[in-house]
Amino acid sequence: MKVTDAGFFRSLVRLADDGWRMGWHERNGGNLSFRLTEEELRSAEEELRPGAWVPLGFSVPELAGAAFAVTGTGRYFRDAAVKPEDTFGLIGLDGRGENYRILWGFAHGGRPTSELPTHLLTHAVKASLPGEPRRVVYHAHPSNIIALTFVLPLSDEVFTRELWEMFPECPLVFPEGVGVAPWMVPGGRAIAEATGDLMKRYNIVVWAHHGVFCAGEDPDAAFGLMHTVEKSAEILMKVLAVPGGKKQTVAPEQLRRLSEECGVDLPERFLRDKPGQNP
Repeated sequence: MKVTDAGFFRSLVRLADDGWRMGWHERNGGNLSFRLTEEELRSAEEELRPGAWVPLGFSVPELAGAAFAVTGTGRYFRDAAVKPEDTFGLIGLDGRGENYRILWGFAHGGRPTSELPTHLLTHAVKASLPGEPRRVVYHAHPSNIIALTFVLPLSDEVFTRELWEMFPECPLVFPEGVGVAPWMVPGGRAIAEATGDLMKRYNIVVWAHHGVFCAGEDPDAAFGLMHTVEKSAEILMKVLAVPGGKKQTVAPEQLRRLSEECGVDLPERFLRDKPGQNP
């Protein structure tokens, strides 16, 4: 089977194309990775042509021997559906999780996204946690959530509570909350480690003045997380633009009732009363 015909690859292309159509990927903005199962990799083995090993510059032993589909550096999400072999590539890690090699794709001399450290450290964190494996890591530049990082305190508690209050799907879709990282130079080890640390507790991490990283079980789940958090941010931005701001909102006790009736665990630290608000 051709790589581009494989089910996992078609779902990845759809995610990239949907993100482009939402306006989240200007020029070469954003990146994407998908940890492959052995079965998924075997489905495309006829086209795999392993290249030379390249040092990662760090170690992720939790991912030793793993393979990933990833977007290429400098590539445009706009081209995902029309030039998939340019936009994407498959890579495999060695038995120590210290080197990678290109297995397919990255046509015309391409290489993996410059945000590969953040992707791999996030995958390493998610692989070590119990529950449904979150095999997709997605980075995008949604306008409204970026705008909020200029007007709200850069606090997990503030961002989570404000986004939860916008509509009831939010605490159901991301009941663990939202992590917020301060502005840092992208593409380096420091921001990768900061994001990985937040991903131990969250599946959505906001990069101040830059964008969002999210981790989902599959491409649909990853897109759904990004879509939900950006829609909530859009509603909040519209509310904040109204003179006088909020006149009423969802109170902590109402969120507790939602938690009980829908069977989700909402951390109490996100439900504390805000000044001037009655439970």
